[in-house]
Amino acid sequence: MNSIARARRFDLIAFDWDGTLFDSTAIIVRSIQAAVRDVGGATPSVQAASYVIGMALPQALAHAAPDVPPERYPELGQRYRYHYMQHQDDLSLFDGVLPLLERLRERGHLLAVATGKSRRGLDEALRSVSLRGVFDGSRTADETAGKPHPLMLQELMAEFDVPPERLLMVGDTTHDLQMAQNAGCASVGVSYGAHEPEAFAALNPLHVAHSVADLHAWLDGAA
Repeated sequence: MNSIARARRFDLIAFDWDGTLFDSTAIIVRSIQAAVRDVGGATPSVQAASYVIGMALPQALAHAAPDVPPERYPELGQRYRYHYMQHQDDLSLFDGVLPLLERLRERGHLLAVATGKSRRGLDEALRSVSLRGVFDGSRTADETAGKPHPLMLQELMAEFDVPPERLLMVGDTTHDLQMAQNAGCASVGVSYGAHEPEAFAALNPLHVAHSVADLHAWLDGAA
């Protein structure tokens, strides 16, 4: 085993997508608000729409639109996808994400995505930002349990034969950090996404990064 491998604390680093690697929080919030209006619901506040980011889409929309009857959820989901797709080409990785991921790969870490997006949505995003081949694995909310259930991380650990103490979850919401805690894994929060970082403390992240550069520096030194 080389010196870099010996120095690694974590073999597998799992990243949330929206709001952590991908600068999409504002567009997701506006798309949720527009979809709820389209089906006659009361427009959720920015805070309410931000809170559900990271959940599986049906769960998120139901939480954001409590006055919309369940029989309208399929239509609500369709309207959300419509509004989101209108702006998908406007989205991009946060500045500094690609060098961060490249550095982690140089250090020998396995990289994964654990996201509330659908498989189709993640695959489209990976194509649009030329990231194919960067990640060793991924799980999406429509192919396993949604956050904060630990199944996404449990499946990734099983796939790569990594024990909980060797996996680190990085995310911008309490759902991400709670999922890591539920799986027995460590976590790092980022404060530039959907949730206010004051809510992270109860979930004991190892670090809260306030920028991608901050995240890069911490991972390079501690992961």
